[in-house]
Amino acid sequence: MPAQADFATIDAIFARLKAANPAPQGELEHSNAFTLLVAVALSAQATDRSVNAATRPLFAVADTPQAMLALGEEGLIPYIRTIGLYRTKARNVVALSRILVERFGGVVPDSRAALMSLPGVGRKTANVVLQMWFHLPAQAVDTHVFRVANRTGIAPGRDPLAVERAIEDNVPARYLPHSHHWLILHGRYTCLARKPRCAACTIADLCLWENKTA
Repeated sequence: MPAQADFATIDAIFARLKAANPAPQGELEHSNAFTLLVAVALSAQATDRSVNAATRPLFAVADTPQAMLALGEEGLIPYIRTIGLYRTKARNVVALSRILVERFGGVVPDSRAALMSLPGVGRKTANVVLQMWFHLPAQAVDTHVFRVANRTGIAPGRDPLAVERAIEDNVPARYLPHSHHWLILHGRYTCLARKPRCAACTIADLCLWENKTA
């Protein structure tokens, strides 16, 4: 298990991340809670860029659960064919749209349990929606967040749920609303999996990872 950074170090890390990017934003394009939910569900094992390319024309014709139901599975597939696992994802998106209409009055619920009751929506997807749309300090842990949290010592954990809990426990409250985006963007563009850009990293001197690159 990686070492745990102390409070002062974690505070300094987030102070620098905030100074570099005061208001970080997610990169999935959306216009409402439903389009965000769909975009995040489609992004599993796919890049945000590929999802955005698919959803721009899709959301122009189906940006509500009712419109997605009217489009149907066969109507949805041509829009998302370029995304991995598109048939399964099409089935899930239409099914979750039906449930939203039938059980939630066509409104995306603001509860993790309710979100996770929808087909194709796991804890990570639910947390992204809660954080990005409902502005709750939910911590979605993807591969980037998991890597950065462990390498830096911000929130070491053996699995995503352990890291999620450690982020909630260790990150100062004032940083929690944006911590997910700071961590994911840092992992996506600086703390890369195979060739981390440690020489260009603004927090390299605070990071506890022992295998920094030159």
